[in-house]
This record gives sequence, structure tokens and C-alpha cells, in this order.
Amino acid sequence: MDRNIDRKSQEFLNAKQEMDKLVMDSLKSENKPNAMFAKLSDLVKAIPVSSKLVKWSRRNSLWPLQFGLACCAIELMDFGAARIDAERKGYLLFRATPRQCDVMLVAGWVTKSMVPEVKRLYEQMTEPRHVIAFGECATCGGPWWESYNIVRGIDQVLPVDVYVAGCPPRPENLFAALMKLQDKLGGKIEV
Repeated sequence: MDRNIDRKSQEFLNAKQEMDKLVMDSLKSENKPNAMFAKLSDLVKAIPVSSKLVKWSRRNSLWPLQFGLACCAIELMDFGAARIDAERKGYLLFRATPRQCDVMLVAGWVTKSMVPEVKRLYEQMTEPRHVIAFGECATCGGPWWESYNIVRGIDQVLPVDVYVAGCPPRPENLFAALMKLQDKLGGKIEV
């Protein structure tokens, strides 16, 4: 019986040594994946025109996250309605999940109790992510800027790319803000 145990432990030891050798050999050799299994980041680095292509694709496919907190949200809804028809002009549908978005439209005042939720949604968005402050309340606190529970602008919480003025701002102002963001992403506006 002891012989049986010794033989099994010897087989286990041999198998462990073979596995260790295989692991060490695989770490030594640098296996480059073929084009079928290459990472997108490797392909982007390999193609010389890719930086312009990436800029173009980011500029022309903005996926906004609707985040209406107050009365400005009504104007935000008007932006997505049939009268304005933002989809036809190239601004894609609002998404309800942050994992599919790259632009957060903060419309309305942000209370201090809402700040952790805003940050959490922002961190869940895909990289690179952008923020548009829509309306006076999101920009500077609006008429309630002296209130104990209102944040004096979303820029105190998140990095804002474009500010939209107005109380309430018109949907056309949001068009101008999205075009300005596109210019920034395309390299026409220096950061």
C-alpha cells in the first residue's frame, strides 16, 4: 500500500514539474496573435490612418445618456421628440444604461444627495466620456445657488466639456453644444 502511495505522489510530482516547465516555456516565448485574434488596440496602432479614423468615428457617433433632474429635462425630452428629430441629424438615441454611452447630458439642478449617483453613473460610462451641463442649474446652481442642498454647478463634481446656457435652454442650444463637442473631438477646438 505504501508503494502505491509513493508511486502516485511521484506521478503527481512529475506532472507538476511538467506543468511548471510548460508555463515557464510559454512565458519565455513571445507569441504574437494573428490578425484574427489581435486586440483592437494593436490594430489601431498598426494602421497609420487609424488615429484620424478613430477621431472621425468618435466625433460622428455620440451616444448620450439622459440624465434629466429638473425642469430642463422637459427641454431635453423635446430634443429627442419628433419636432426636433435629433436622430435624423446624427445624434443617436438616448440610452438608459451608462455602459452604452459616452456623453452625459446633465439637465437641471443636482442636489448634494444625488452627487454619489451622478458620479457612479459617470464612472460606468465608456471611455472617453464627456459631460454637457444643460441649463443654468447644471451650470452654476441656477436660482437656487445659495441653497444648502444644491450643488453650484456640475463642474464641481465632474469635468464638464460644454456648457449650455438658458433657463430653460432651448433644444437648439443643445444642438449647438453637441456640434461644439464634435468640433472638440475632431480636433478643431484646442483643449
